[in-house]
Amino acid sequence: MNGQRKRPEPENDQSTLSEEPVEPAAASAVEGDQSPSQLEIAQAKADENWDRYVRTAAELENARKRASKDVENAHRYALERFGKELLAVKDSLEMGLSAAGNASVESLLEGTEATLKILGVTMQQFGIEEIDPAGEPFDPSLHEAISMQPSDDAEPGSVLTVVQKGYSLNGRLLRPAMVIVAAE
Repeated sequence: MNGQRKRPEPENDQSTLSEEPVEPAAASAVEGDQSPSQLEIAQAKADENWDRYVRTAAELENARKRASKDVENAHRYALERFGKELLAVKDSLEMGLSAAGNASVESLLEGTEATLKILGVTMQQFGIEEIDPAGEPFDPSLHEAISMQPSDDAEPGSVLTVVQKGYSLNGRLLRPAMVIVAAE
């Protein structure tokens, strides 16, 4: 069948051809005429529409398959660019560890700061922002209070100490900042 549906053949019932009754003399005149009849015109139009339908259905199926493959690849390779950028951070850490045997504390500290800076730049490139709310009012949608502590210096209800920084990805919270809140 090759993916094509066979259309049923029209019956030779005169009532399906036209709504007006055909007289025998008129019918014989139409049979001898070389011009296409209404039935032939309708059949040609039906064939054209069927071909259009089959092609459109095939195009739709191909588009669906392409979209499905694109979504699959997007899921599979979504972190590829991020992963490549993180390799620079890993390389920097490995170089620091290999040099740690005969390095001074100052050079190790400089290397660690440089690695942290590379990581920060990489995170910013991908929309990951640091949430460091020291001194800001406590916001339960961005911060997680682990305790309250009385303070004479800070305003009550504000973040006194940041225990662990939070992070957001393109405005969406990845991890809340763990904080100690100033009590009254």
